[in-house]
Amino acid sequence: MESWVVGPMSSVITELASKDSLRVAGLMSGTSADGVDVAIVDIGSRGVRVLAFDTFPYSSALRKEILSLCRPETARLDQICHYNHVLGEVFADAMIRLCDRSGISLRSIDLIGSHGQTIYHNPKGGRYGGRAVGSTLQIGEPARIAQRTGITTVADFRPRDMAAGGEGAPLVPYADGVLFRDERLCRTVQNIGGIANVTFLPADRHSCRGRPALGSRAGSPRHAPNTDVLAFDTGPGNMVIDGMMRLVTKGQRQYDRGGAMAARGAVHDELLKEMLRHPFFRRRPPKSTGREQFGQQYCEWLYDKARRDGLLPEDMLATATALTASSIALAYRKFLPRLPEEMILCGGGSHNATLVRMLRQRLDGVTIRSTDEFGISVDAKEAVSFAILAYAAIQGLANNIPAATGASEPVVMGKIVPGC
Repeated sequence: MESWVVGPMSSVITELASKDSLRVAGLMSGTSADGVDVAIVDIGSRGVRVLAFDTFPYSSALRKEILSLCRPETARLDQICHYNHVLGEVFADAMIRLCDRSGISLRSIDLIGSHGQTIYHNPKGGRYGGRAVGSTLQIGEPARIAQRTGITTVADFRPRDMAAGGEGAPLVPYADGVLFRDERLCRTVQNIGGIANVTFLPADRHSCRGRPALGSRAGSPRHAPNTDVLAFDTGPGNMVIDGMMRLVTKGQRQYDRGGAMAARGAVHDELLKEMLRHPFFRRRPPKSTGREQFGQQYCEWLYDKARRDGLLPEDMLATATALTASSIALAYRKFLPRLPEEMILCGGGSHNATLVRMLRQRLDGVTIRSTDEFGISVDAKEAVSFAILAYAAIQGLANNIPAATGASEPVVMGKIVPGC
C-alpha cells in the first residue's frame, strides 16, 4: 500500500518564529455579534503599522443564530457544533474579501490571529475535583480558516490563561501596552464594545525610551512594558444600551445611533442607583463579565422595571447609557491606582456622542481622546490587538497580563494551526 507522509508542520512555525517582521491579519467578533472585524498589519521590531481594515456584517439570520447560541435556554449542541465550522468559513471569507478590496495579496500575509466569537464565558466556573474550574467557549473553527487561506492561524486565546488560574479576560492589555504606553503620561485605554474594559498604563520612562512615536506605527511586541499594567472589565458597554433599543422599538432598531434617542431623554437617578448596586460593580479586579450577567435576561428585567416606573423610551435609553458611563467612572475611582491624564477611547461606543459626553461629565479633568488620533481606527483597534497577540504567540512571547486576568504566571496564549 502506498503511504503519504505530510511534511513536518513544525517547520512552518519555526520559519515564522525566525522572522523579525510579519504581516498579520487580526480577526474578531465582539459580544454584540455584529460581524467580523478584519485588520491587516505589519508587525516587527520597528513597530506596528495598520495597512487595511474593514468590518463584514453578519446577515440578520446568522446574527440571530449566534445570539441564540449565547443563551443556555436556547443553545443546542448540534447548532454549536455546526456554527463553529460555519463561522470558520465566514471569518476566512471576510479576510479574503479584505485582501481583494485593499489590493493586498493573500500570499503576502504570514499569520492570522483570530479571536473567534465568544458564546459563553464562565470565569468563576463550576466545581470539579474539589476546586473551581473556569471555562469559556469561542467558536469560529481556526482549522477552517487555515485550510481555506493556507495561512498559519493562532486562535482560542482565552483557555491557556484560564488553565493558569486566570479569568481568560481581558485579552488585549498586552497589545494596549505595545500601542499606547507613554513615557510621561498615565493613560487608560477604554474599550466600549458590548462589554466595556479598561487597561491602566502608568507612565514608564525606561521601557518606552527609544520606541517609535505613536501614530501609524507604535511600539514593538518584543519590548512591551506590561509588568505594572492593570486591566479588567468595567461592566456593560453597548450591550444594555443595544438591548434596550431593541426592546423599546420591538426589534426595529438594533442600536441608538450616535446616542440620539438617549440625548432626548432624562436619566432616572433612582433606577440608575439600583442598577449600580449589581454585585459585579463591587467586585475587585481581576474580573470579567459578559452576556451571562448583562445580556438579554438583564435587559428584559430593566425594561420591565423601567415601564413600571413610568419611564418613556427616551428615558430608558438615557438611563441605560448612564449605566455604562457611571460604571466606568466608578471603576476608575474605586479600582485604579489613580485617575489617568488621558483616556483613549475605542470600540463602537466611541461613536455614541451622548455616552462620551456623560463620560466627560463623570471624569472631569481626564482628557478623552480616541485611537483615531494615534492612527488606529476606533473600530479597528480590537482586531489589531489580536494580530499583535498572534505575533507574540508565534514568537513564543508570553502575551497575557497576570495582574489583569488573575493568572498565576505569564503564559503564551493561543493555539496554533499551521498553514500550508
